[in-house]
Amino acid sequence: MARCTPRRTARSGYTLIELLIVVGVLGLAAALLVPSIGQPDTLVIQGAVRRLIGDISFAQSDALAQQENRRIQFYEDGRGYILLRPPYDPATDFIYDPLARSDAGGAYIVDFDQDERFVGLTISAVDLDGGANFLTFDELGGTVSGGGGPGTGGTIIIDSPNASYQITVAPFTGKLTVQKLE
Repeated sequence: MARCTPRRTARSGYTLIELLIVVGVLGLAAALLVPSIGQPDTLVIQGAVRRLIGDISFAQSDALAQQENRRIQFYEDGRGYILLRPPYDPATDFIYDPLARSDAGGAYIVDFDQDERFVGLTISAVDLDGGANFLTFDELGGTVSGGGGPGTGGTIIIDSPNASYQITVAPFTGKLTVQKLE
């Protein structure tokens, strides 16, 4: 008695359902990506906000690691900021940045006018610790005011022609939150 086994045929190609699913997924991806590509200015300011948050976090971590105060000093004209150590003279007391531009002399400087990625952005308002234009962290990573007492936090606003973001610094802890301004 011969045993009959069903014969399998080789599959060549995709079914209509599979093709529709792939086209649907690609269409969804395009729908999410196209608005972002259409507004490159939005991506630029978001990059600057991320950079500032990263640098503030770095200053806080460096204060903890080195057991010495660290300061982020914002330029009055809104073009950027510099990271400093005591006694906070921008000419000599800057934090060393191994990736700094050659004209920066190794200083950890973020200058939106000099960085082609951030041209057109400004830090339009800095209101920290009751009106100061700097943020200082102590050796425990907490914020301190210019007089050495506990910091009261504040806000930093970054503007572009089409968008504005506010970074809020919490008192004592230095916790950061970001909000897009309408």
